[in-house]
Amino acid sequence: MSHVFITPSQILSGAGALEDAASTIAGLGKKALIVTDSVMVKLGNVKKVTDVLDGCATAYAIYDGINSEPTDKMIETGLSQYQKERCDFLIAVGGGSPMDSMKAIAMLSAGGGRITEYMGKNVTFALAPMVAIPTTAGTGSEATQFTIITDTENDVKMLLKGPSLMPDLAIIDPQFTMTAPAKITAATGMDALTHAVEAFTSKKAQPLSDTFAVSAVQRIFANLLTAFRQPDNETARTEMALAALEAGIAFNNSSVTIVHGMSRPIGALFHVAHGISNAMLLETCLSYVVDGALDRFAFLAKACHIVDEAADNETAARALIDRIAKLAKDLEIPTLEEYGIDRDAFYKAIPKMAQDAFASGSPSNTRKNITPADMEMLYDRLWK
Repeated sequence: MSHVFITPSQILSGAGALEDAASTIAGLGKKALIVTDSVMVKLGNVKKVTDVLDGCATAYAIYDGINSEPTDKMIETGLSQYQKERCDFLIAVGGGSPMDSMKAIAMLSAGGGRITEYMGKNVTFALAPMVAIPTTAGTGSEATQFTIITDTENDVKMLLKGPSLMPDLAIIDPQFTMTAPAKITAATGMDALTHAVEAFTSKKAQPLSDTFAVSAVQRIFANLLTAFRQPDNETARTEMALAALEAGIAFNNSSVTIVHGMSRPIGALFHVAHGISNAMLLETCLSYVVDGALDRFAFLAKACHIVDEAADNETAARALIDRIAKLAKDLEIPTLEEYGIDRDAFYKAIPKMAQDAFASGSPSNTRKNITPADMEMLYDRLWK
């Protein structure tokens, strides 16, 4: 069986990557729309980019109306500015939300129509050039053909996909992740871990995606807690930035599974940041599906030296899940209750969440048959 493997056209990584990318960026177009959020402007991250654009005489406009949960309304506003300013390429500065929003704006600019019309379609038509500059180490959106946008009318997080949504240039410069607060470092780091573990245990896993997934898991276990506790540790930040990129490349080519499927409805209905909702689900979901891919979970445990090579698969797989649960606790990931979600409202929403999760298609990539009833049971377990 052959496998398609997709990555950004170009990746620049390491200290000074932004400055080194100046001539490449300048060749992408005459005027960029910088898609970002107000925090990135306040932290000075956007200025770092505009300084480079000024240096190479490239015009730009700034759209900073994205928050942690990008919606169809935000995309419409960004699209209007892109067209009004007569931009011809895009640059995203921030976490997954600005990067996902950049892709959606580019898609609507080229394809027209309403964003809800793209749900379930494969986006293959040509888009304006896109540059992704992640400021967190987690989402991997700089290396994926996916974007997640909330449909505000139906309270659904839409998973939109297609090879055209892959950024043309990804700039992985550790100077940007140094500004991430501890809670963001924890949430995005657990998001990257979820990407990598799900990519490796997905039905669609392939040899190349496996290579990136295993490396990402190893880097995350070795560096995430350090980056959380020592935010100025450049080595840990650099390693996490690379891990997030690797995890993004991995799941872009093998897809995610049950955790992401169940996470998106929690985010859509209860406005929980994506990395946090993933982390809330990890132990419960993986404990349920582990028997469907015992050898793969065991491989990860041994590759990360959680157990020795002589350990049997079941012992090793369970040890991996225990280590993931401990990491979440050390990173102070809250429970649903601690996050402030109303129990009664959550239980009322369980049937819709299970159906929305199933409809997303992600749970079907799990190496165990998953039904909506299974997911209703797992949502219930989150409160036990």
